Amino acid sequence: MTEKKRKTKHPAQKDWEENELKRSLDRFPERREKFTCHGGREVPRLSLPREIDRDYLENLGFPGRYPFTRGVQPTMYRGRLWTMRQYAGFSTAAASNERYRYLLDQGQTGLSIAFDLPTQIGYDSDDPLAMGEVGKVGVAIDTLADMEVLFDRIPLDKISTSMTINSPAMVLLAMYVVVAEKQGVAADRLRGTIQNDILKEYVARGTYIFPPRPSLRLITNIFQWCAEKAPLFNTISISGYHIREAGSTASQEVAFTLANGMTYVQTALDAGLELEIFARRLAFFFNAHNNLLEEIAKFRAARRLWARIMKERFGAKKPASMMLRFHTQTAGCTLTAQQVDNNIVRVTLQALAAVLGGTQSLHTNSRDEALSLPTEESVRTALRTQQILAHESGVADIVDPLAGSWYIEQLTDTIEREAVELIDQIMEAGGVVACIENGFIQAQIEDAAYQYQQEIERGERIIVGVNRFQSEEETRVPVMRVDPAVEEEQVRRLQQVRAERDTGAATRALARLKAAAERSEANLMEPVLEAVRCYCSLGEICNVLRDVFGEYRDY
Repeated sequence: MTEKKRKTKHPAQKDWEENELKRSLDRFPERREKFTCHGGREVPRLSLPREIDRDYLENLGFPGRYPFTRGVQPTMYRGRLWTMRQYAGFSTAAASNERYRYLLDQGQTGLSIAFDLPTQIGYDSDDPLAMGEVGKVGVAIDTLADMEVLFDRIPLDKISTSMTINSPAMVLLAMYVVVAEKQGVAADRLRGTIQNDILKEYVARGTYIFPPRPSLRLITNIFQWCAEKAPLFNTISISGYHIREAGSTASQEVAFTLANGMTYVQTALDAGLELEIFARRLAFFFNAHNNLLEEIAKFRAARRLWARIMKERFGAKKPASMMLRFHTQTAGCTLTAQQVDNNIVRVTLQALAAVLGGTQSLHTNSRDEALSLPTEESVRTALRTQQILAHESGVADIVDPLAGSWYIEQLTDTIEREAVELIDQIMEAGGVVACIENGFIQAQIEDAAYQYQQEIERGERIIVGVNRFQSEEETRVPVMRVDPAVEEEQVRRLQQVRAERDTGAATRALARLKAAAERSEANLMEPVLEAVRCYCSLGEICNVLRDVFGEYRDY
């Protein structure tokens, strides 16, 4: 039953239309005056059950209204499409800048920055531990000079930027803020997201530097600084993506991600931050795996469960503090090196799940990423996949189109229930940090991954082109390779920056940072900003913090 066909409207529907829907339409008029199928039949904004009962209002409700099962915006993609944010970065800042400008010219609407491994773990490109890894899986960023090149001719007041960086997140955010200053863009005009999610690194990804507790201090410092100076910037992207890539189930992805989120919220509250200010800048990052219907239900369950946690556990009052807004990336772990064109089909299904599940932004993987960094042609095809979904499929014309499906609603309930059971176990065992230290979360993920792989090896789970429907002859695919000379070039550039900077100012800035780090009550964002402005390197700043905080070892 659609809005138009209903003879009498339920009071809750009237209230929603007069409040959330009206405010949304005033602020973001819909993309078209009328949405129609071929032939002219109108597509309704929202479909509703014949009878709106208490169960419907408590568990589904209306889009843009608690518990947000049906989406965080009243009109969803009718008002504004999701941000098409292709994750990219490789080689040098100059090469990555060229790729970013290419993607923006092709219709991408936001940037998503991939950093190389040394950058992710706080080492400069000339560090012996960085040898052989510079520029390989992302862009190498050593100093502010690299960040200036990375965003050359890209107006930071016009685009939003997501940065996948965790342990040294404060340093990269500071570099971004200073580059914006040099463009004449104040921090309070910046939009984007910094991943800044360290807890999942200890259980699923491994790019940590410091132990959990000082890492949580850095995250809280960023919350506090951005609340005052950069209120439009999302201060964390609480990530289930890497948890799923490590082998978790859908329910585990929801449970461990939201448990991490609860830990960040409690840490911020313990530090004296105001819930209604920092909570609205929390964002999430999920994986879109192969099981289309399960993934749709997963996104809906996560959104509803987070709203309930924020309202019932933390006492949030404002709707913006209860909303789970999320970015999605299609599942890298499902891509196969065999029959790489099949990956285009996998990515399309995964992207469809993300859109039907109500994502706010989306990255679609390229077909050749099981072999190498993607070529420009493959990246363009991945972006076109999103554009076809947005403009040709019709799935963006109606809000939450699968709501009311018996299976989808049953699966949404099941995933939420299983996630709650896991969260309760974690909290009863002393919380996330304790469960990282005793290995509980890691063991859960490892067991799920092992079971999945066993099913593939026994042939119970079919992977096309891998354990069934193989081809005798494989098509050779052109792959992208990073020139080994990139490392030499990057090291020369870093040495030149060190030679030309004011050495005294850099030394004094690092000393002030160390003094601040030794005082537990100090916010480290301003000292890091000062060090960045003096062209101190990422490795120099992280080494100061290593000296004070120590390094984490997973024994």
